[in-house]
Amino acid sequence: MLAIWQILSGTGTLPENILPSPVSVVAVCADLLQAGELQEHLVISFQRVTFSLLIGVSVGVVLAVLSALWKVGESLIDPLMQMGRTVPILALVPLFILWFGIGEPSKVIMIVLGVVFPVYLNTYAGIRSVDAKLVEVGRIVGLSQWGIVRNIVLPGSLPGFLVGLRYALGLAWLLLVISEQVNALAGVGYLMNNARVFMRTDVIVLGIFIYAAAGFFSDWLVRVIEKRALAWRVGVQGR
Repeated sequence: MLAIWQILSGTGTLPENILPSPVSVVAVCADLLQAGELQEHLVISFQRVTFSLLIGVSVGVVLAVLSALWKVGESLIDPLMQMGRTVPILALVPLFILWFGIGEPSKVIMIVLGVVFPVYLNTYAGIRSVDAKLVEVGRIVGLSQWGIVRNIVLPGSLPGFLVGLRYALGLAWLLLVISEQVNALAGVGYLMNNARVFMRTDVIVLGIFIYAAAGFFSDWLVRVIEKRALAWRVGVQGR
């Protein structure tokens, strides 16, 4: 695909102002790295998404545990989460800007909200799908309530949690792109937005590749964790 792309660009079939060649993208990447500009924006973007993920995943797991294991928690938490997940996050962007300005809080909150729901829903489903017979065996062997949660419920819900984490990572990168292009003063999205103003399509394509690579690496990392953490499940490890 890269070879065809380069050939089409080299023959003029794809004009540089429409879609720059791979060589041009690599060249602008080298220039930005040499100037130190790309590293600065990369660090800021990764800090935003990492911090937001830590908060969102933690909140999602805690809410799922409370809702799945506590009847009062389910009555209080689950209806709100089911309603909240139907609200488009992008519809809240103007409110976030009005409430929190264009600083870090609005971007972090946007990503956190996007991450919480898939983690909550899949972890909740994972906990509820734990075999009741295993819980009964835990009681027979003398496990306390916390022992049952720690040794049976949480490990049994791990597959659902990891599925939710993969969805959450994809949403985190998607919302990072949106937040950095709408209301940011630094980051890869900000770099791409500035490039749009000056019609630098090579920088825009570079930013797209950076986001795509970050999303692919994040998903690959979760798959590695899943393969190791769920090695006890039949059919998880490939041959």
